[in-house]
Amino acid sequence: MSITTKTGDMGETSLANGERISKAHLRVESYGTVDELNSFLGLVKHFLPDYEREIVEQVQRDLFRLAAELAKGEKFVRLINDEDVETLTKYVHTYEETVKLDSFVLPGETIPSAYLDVCRTIARRAERLVVRLSEQEQVRPEIIKYLNRLSDLLYIMARFVEGKHLTKIRGSEL
Repeated sequence: MSITTKTGDMGETSLANGERISKAHLRVESYGTVDELNSFLGLVKHFLPDYEREIVEQVQRDLFRLAAELAKGEKFVRLINDEDVETLTKYVHTYEETVKLDSFVLPGETIPSAYLDVCRTIARRAERLVVRLSEQEQVRPEIIKYLNRLSDLLYIMARFVEGKHLTKIRGSEL
């Protein structure tokens, strides 16, 4: 079986539920941006210590579920829920115990932090797109909350991996 179906040659794509829509539809742009974020996270995780790599891989699995729901495949995946949002919140709070934020930062101090900052900006763009989509169609609020919290996590992780801060985070309970 080939991945080339030619069904998209006229600018349409199929959603997970079989519905056909324009490739320029805001829904496609939304889950496509989530996919872009997931791909960049796949890159950055190769530059991270084990604990941060585990967090990123968990997020990547979550983003597959989130994108599937945006593609109207909600019956095929466990939906993003408040527990998923709370998990990200706990990670943020744990990093905040170590990383003291007292000013704006110029991204790019290290390769891993620069990649995390790119991921953060993609997460913010995905969030903006999903918010726009929610103004036109029903989108569960947990998706927006998750993307918002994820950008916070990516920001604080970037500051952490810059290596300026000593930490006990790897032994923390989350």
